Amino acid sequence: PGPGLRVPPGLCTPDAARVLTPPAGTMVKYFLGHSVLRSSWDQVFAAFWQRYPNPYSKHVLTEDIVHREVTPDQKLLSRRLLTKTNRMPRWAERLFPANVAHSVYILEDSIVDPQNQTMTTFTWNINHARLMVVEERCVYCVNSDNSGWTEIRREAWVSSSLFGVSRAVQEFGLARFKSNVTKSMKGFEYILAKLQGEAPSKTLVETAKEAKEKAKETALAATEKAKDLASKAATKKQQQQQQFV
Repeated sequence: PGPGLRVPPGLCTPDAARVLTPPAGTMVKYFLGHSVLRSSWDQVFAAFWQRYPNPYSKHVLTEDIVHREVTPDQKLLSRRLLTKTNRMPRWAERLFPANVAHSVYILEDSIVDPQNQTMTTFTWNINHARLMVVEERCVYCVNSDNSGWTEIRREAWVSSSLFGVSRAVQEFGLARFKSNVTKSMKGFEYILAKLQGEAPSKTLVETAKEAKEKAKETALAATEKAKDLASKAATKKQQQQQQFV
């Protein structure tokens, strides 16, 4: 019977990407996005289970499989528990004990249909729910324009029940979610390149380090050039003064 997984058997169809209707009276921020990974569905499926850790997911602290089963129709159902750092607005940190204010627990349900080459995931946070709830559904399927690529259709709903500040919390949550989506895609591409034996693209830390070193070299070169120009100017001035003596 399984643990009551929340993921519907989503195919890459308009029905699978339909908007969930929130409870009456609940205000939510909604996000819809489409991404393409230039790797086959099989490769993306393999990378999905190996994408942590990567240089872009340092906020993901732990991952544990809570339940896994194969259904009679050969679909893989999984539930995982993820622990992530959760940087809150400073005013929100006062509402929670210091030992939990910076951690969030995420449940991730997934269903994989290898026959139709689709994978649907549904994630939501199970703590800090009073402050904010972020629910996300992703459908991974073969790209309609290129069968060697994988399309990701992503939906998210951000809600808050904090009276008086719910709108501000939702705006904050949506902005952070978008930032995390960018990191997630970069991490996916990094793992895919690694699994395919390609040289992974430079990490953010490496890029920043190179930029810093280049800036130092540029500053040093500019300083040396300035010294050289000053020396030449002083020599020229000295020669001019000798001509008048």
